[in-house]
Amino acid sequence: MRLEDLALIGNCQFSALIERTGAVVWCCLPRFDSAPVFATLLDEEDAGRFLVAPADGEAGTSRYLENTNIVETTFTSPGGSFRVIDFAPRFMQYDRVFRPTQLIRIVEPVAGTPQIHVSCDPRLGWSKAAPDVVLGSNHIQFEGFASPLRLTTDIPLAYLGGPAFALTERRHLALTWGAPIEEPLPALCSRFLDETSRYWRRWVKHCNIPPLFQREVIRSALALKLHVFEDTGAIVASMTTSIPEAPGSGRTWDYRYCWLRDAYYALGAFRLLGHFEERESFVRFLLNVVASTDELCLAPLYRVDGTSDLDERSLDEWPGFGGEGPVRIGNAAARHPQNDIFGEMVLALTPVFLDERFGRERSPLALDLIERLARKAIAVAGTPDAGIWEYRTEWKPQTFSSVMCWAAADRMARVARRHAPALESEFREAAGRIHAEVCSRAWSSDLGSFVGHYGGRDVDASLLQMAPLRFLAVDDPRLQGTLTAISNRLGNAGWLFRYIRDDGFGSPTVAFIICTFWLVEALSVTGRAEEAKAVMANVHAALSPLGLLSEDFDTATRRLCGNFPQAYSHVGLIHAAFAASPEWAEIL
Repeated sequence: MRLEDLALIGNCQFSALIERTGAVVWCCLPRFDSAPVFATLLDEEDAGRFLVAPADGEAGTSRYLENTNIVETTFTSPGGSFRVIDFAPRFMQYDRVFRPTQLIRIVEPVAGTPQIHVSCDPRLGWSKAAPDVVLGSNHIQFEGFASPLRLTTDIPLAYLGGPAFALTERRHLALTWGAPIEEPLPALCSRFLDETSRYWRRWVKHCNIPPLFQREVIRSALALKLHVFEDTGAIVASMTTSIPEAPGSGRTWDYRYCWLRDAYYALGAFRLLGHFEERESFVRFLLNVVASTDELCLAPLYRVDGTSDLDERSLDEWPGFGGEGPVRIGNAAARHPQNDIFGEMVLALTPVFLDERFGRERSPLALDLIERLARKAIAVAGTPDAGIWEYRTEWKPQTFSSVMCWAAADRMARVARRHAPALESEFREAAGRIHAEVCSRAWSSDLGSFVGHYGGRDVDASLLQMAPLRFLAVDDPRLQGTLTAISNRLGNAGWLFRYIRDDGFGSPTVAFIICTFWLVEALSVTGRAEEAKAVMANVHAALSPLGLLSEDFDTATRRLCGNFPQAYSHVGLIHAAFAASPEWAEIL
């Protein structure tokens, strides 16, 4: 199985990955961090799948319907051709977003009389146990789940899971979690398809996009939106768990949760796109998380419901993606100290107090929260932590974490100037103190660059963020030297590694995709526009045929690696595209 052959569908309640073979290979219900119902992605023999395919089993060609999250896969076989349209309904109804936990598959002949095979074979989560099957007149009920799971269809039930049959007319399949479908299926599927298509196209029309890289930004925006769990406002890092960062690496992590850091960067991407409701929802999510902690003891990541019971364990009976285990659920990083998150949360909240469009979110409670977060950042600056890369070796004072703590104090000083003037000098002085410490303890004159941790000898791609954070003036030789050192020492075939040191799992062997986008952004911010465009042009090699990105890119095999799709990577693309593109006024 190849990541390049997978399409993502969803509706901000749940998601699914569809392979070009016509199989749903990954789907967790009823939400992103639930146990999987279909998980062929991690066990190709016995983990459940939902298949609509030609009798000869040949893979089809997939595409997204223009500017939507609806996938169409066309198959050609000796008897004829047909297409499968896959989507999760999402549209406005009664002045609310309607996003039922329903996966709809429409199958229709295109030419001739194709022979097709259809089977729906779910599993009871991580146990891989098969549910009991109860046949109705036009549906199959799968027993044993927390809520009713039902497949409603106008295909004769005797054909499901049996030999291939002739497809002579349009057919429909709707897999529902919870409330079943009680109205005529063909009309419902057609209506839901039309309404969902209109919803996504309207959403795209409301997006800001740059003049360059338009298609890439639109697809990244659509993919990123599907990572939002709309019920609470949480934004998950990825839809999957345990896809290895590199072959044989053992780096297999569960990313189906909300990293506070990733959510901040995602909010920045939504700001560029001109969508603001995601920030409003995330602020509410953050307020809920903070209310459940003592003294701002924030975890780096949370479940989509704001809880943090994420003890990590391996499932030995699961072979893993391509046989590359271990398969892990939960994530031990939830117990790591990661000091940068306090800075990122201050940055996430700053627009509430500086942008008049967010006046409704501005409150004494929110002001108290941002002040407390800034004080926490100041208190932990320069102390050892696991850092942005979540090192599982000895923790040291990470430079990026301290830079983010500086950003918290700096931005809080700006907020205080408007809303609490008596506090401005306190936060301004703290920002200056942290800035001086970073410049003293994290600068290497030998390398001509800032380094990954205080007193270290290794460069770190996360320090590219110094440029957009405005830690130094764009023409400061130390900033320019850091960009050059990172490009030279971490570059590989036009891509960047995040670092090259041994992190307890060996040295990384693949590029970390967002780092290359950070380089584009940093080059653009510092006036090296042509270099930025050249790097951006090379990035197209990593995009899947459907425009999706995982976490990592193997520069040797030119293949995607790591959990897929990865919100962080698409966020990076959006930021880089806006940075490297001219303004519309310059070309119109």
